[in-house]
Amino acid sequence: MSKKIVVITGSPRKNGNSFAMTEAFIQAAEEKGHSVTRFDAAAMNVGGCHACETCYKSGKACSFDDDFNTIAPAILEADAVVFAMPVYWYSIPAQIKAVIDKMFSFCVAGKNIAGKGCGLLCCCEEDDKSVMDGVRIPIERSAALLKWHMVGEVLIPGVLNAGDIEKTDGCKQAAALADNV
Repeated sequence: MSKKIVVITGSPRKNGNSFAMTEAFIQAAEEKGHSVTRFDAAAMNVGGCHACETCYKSGKACSFDDDFNTIAPAILEADAVVFAMPVYWYSIPAQIKAVIDKMFSFCVAGKNIAGKGCGLLCCCEEDDKSVMDGVRIPIERSAALLKWHMVGEVLIPGVLNAGDIEKTDGCKQAAALADNV
């Protein structure tokens, strides 16, 4: 069955390691007949949440009109959301964190978005996989809060320079994640 998948990336580095994993996932998902909408958060204008709790009062997800209002409708319609990012200083990169924070709007507005699949593609420079806990745990907790189910996580340590991902099976694992969506 064809599904609608939203992929949200958090790296400004085109042709970097998380970019390569994202491309592998998207290609595999499209080959399976899924429709994929990609948002590169680093190239978009998404400000931080103001916690004003006026979400959807103007008809848009965020009263502070930015690119989250383009992303939100796609998330609402999606069957699955996949987040792709490197680890920046043991946490989620700011470029994608603003998008994640603004998903608060779904809760404030009482949008029932339960039942979606959620996936994670993540890589880091260090060889210790626990370095990715600062990304993995918040994504898992966010999914639980939204009543989404985790469809899989691809966590690849030991990649820093563009192309290092090719020395691992990270792209192969990312492509395989498309089987679980």
